[in-house]
Amino acid sequence: MDDKRNIIMAVLLTGIILFGWPMLMEQFFPDMANKNEIVEQADVPATDQVPGESMTPVVGSDTGSSDISTGAVSDKIRPLATILRENPRVLIDTPRLQGSINLKGGRIDDLTLTDHTVDMSKDSASVRLFSPSGTQDAYFSRFGWAGGGVAVPDDNTIWSADQSKLTPETPVTLSWSNKTGQTYAIKLSIDTDYLITAEQNVTNRGENAIALKPYGLINRKRDLDNIPANEASTWTIHSGPVGVYEGAANYDVDYENLAGEEPGFFSRMFGTSAVAGTNAYDTEVSWLGFTDKYWLGALIPDNISQVDAKFRSGGGDIFQAEIAKKSAQIIEPGKQLSTTTRLFAGAKENAILERYESEYNIRNLDRAIDWGWFYWFEKPLFYLLNWLFQLVGNFGVAIILMTFVVRGIMFPIAQKQFKSMAQMRAVQPKMKALQEKFKDDKQQQQQEIMKLYKDEKVNPLAGCLPIFLQIPIFFALYKVLMLSIEMRHQPFILWIKDLSAPDPLTPVNLFGLLPFDPPTFLAVGILPILMGITMHFQFKLNPAPMDPMQKQIFSIMPWILVFIMAPFAAGLQLYWTVSNILTIAQQSWLYSRHPQMKEMMAKEAEEKAKKAAADKAEA
Repeated sequence: MDDKRNIIMAVLLTGIILFGWPMLMEQFFPDMANKNEIVEQADVPATDQVPGESMTPVVGSDTGSSDISTGAVSDKIRPLATILRENPRVLIDTPRLQGSINLKGGRIDDLTLTDHTVDMSKDSASVRLFSPSGTQDAYFSRFGWAGGGVAVPDDNTIWSADQSKLTPETPVTLSWSNKTGQTYAIKLSIDTDYLITAEQNVTNRGENAIALKPYGLINRKRDLDNIPANEASTWTIHSGPVGVYEGAANYDVDYENLAGEEPGFFSRMFGTSAVAGTNAYDTEVSWLGFTDKYWLGALIPDNISQVDAKFRSGGGDIFQAEIAKKSAQIIEPGKQLSTTTRLFAGAKENAILERYESEYNIRNLDRAIDWGWFYWFEKPLFYLLNWLFQLVGNFGVAIILMTFVVRGIMFPIAQKQFKSMAQMRAVQPKMKALQEKFKDDKQQQQQEIMKLYKDEKVNPLAGCLPIFLQIPIFFALYKVLMLSIEMRHQPFILWIKDLSAPDPLTPVNLFGLLPFDPPTFLAVGILPILMGITMHFQFKLNPAPMDPMQKQIFSIMPWILVFIMAPFAAGLQLYWTVSNILTIAQQSWLYSRHPQMKEMMAKEAEEKAKKAAADKAEA
């Protein structure tokens, strides 16, 4: 009766996992559950929709303030090419960035990343990061001043430029003068990667002193109801407002917080400091902006202790990150004010982030990549994996080599695990005798078993250590594969064209011969199947659990994990499969070194078979 109940429980558990797992995946790991969705914005015309408004910062009543800009957006979403032709522009031309600056408003609102494509097709467009207001995914940055009693440039200002093209060799200065003698200038410089430096200058040739606050902003339209699943913020990967305040990275603010919506399940579970509608920071702000999984737009003040920073929502799915001087600066007649701010706009390549962090003393810029809890372990793992990739030129081979390294490091621990297993098997007869002797006194039984462990010098938890050590390794590898732009679109062999995506080849549709795409929880690729098979043989080499329920669970666990792991990145599936193969080889070698262990297992198996035959005959 107990065996039947255990079998029923095992079947129910299997059903719950198989059919409940897809719903959990869509809720907490949408980037894997929706693996076929294109997530980056391509350079294509958008559909007609009513956009939200753009904002300039509220910087304080002592200098006056401006809120929602006027004339900043069109009445409807229009084609990108049409908008780019409307106003005079300065071209941006670097080895890694292409685009333009809109001289109306002085906006950096047209940027594409030439090294990165939307997908792996031959005719794929480059990833577009910044887009002008009036497009589907408007996203731009600009720099300006706020002041009371003096005319300052705004969204409708037409700037003059001293160059027609911004390149690493030719900076561009935008200038504009008002009617009271103030001249505003923004000198823009760009490097060969993703950093733009804006030097804001004001010259006061008027008769009176003026008070101004320089600011910088990043404005973004984000339709919360239509964020691509692969770009949604989850409890493992943050996407949205991000920054470093007082030396610590902050991932607490989501678009939903700023929009005043109810925070998600994990935001409530882990707690968040976000306040609906706005989040202001008057502490040391190293940088802030908006992050996607692979891309970042961030403002970096030159003097972190002299600025206020803020995230806020303007309604209509418009969100803004902004920095401004803490207090208005007085400019006497004949004097000049200069402020420098940097803008990072590009891919979150770890080496570049670390170089900027060191070169410009930008604290924790590398934390724009949401490494998470195991940061201390993930970075070394990333360095190792990236070094192996640079060495062999194939990311799949690099994962295999890394698996050998990890298993080699853990080999001494595996030996201790094997020894612990042998000791546990040796004391099993004595444990059974104690369980039978004190079957009516569970407390005394437990005390005697603990005394037995002590006398025999057996640690029942020693065998679990390698499993616990695998958890941070597996999670760290998951984060590295899912977050590192260096690993994006990296092929392995044959049908594996992208190791950061799930295995696309599945026998469910006869490997693509049948014209349909199976649902996520059935789209089991070849790699997860191989992972399940190798895990099955690995478990076969382990001593069988004494408890029948545990034995049944271990027998079906490999096949459950096949379905659980199917939506994960193929690189993870490859790592687990190779790790299983190495474990099998390792266990076989250890059994050859300890034949008594194998003999003991064979004897126990024979006794169980006899007992089962006797029970059957009796029944």
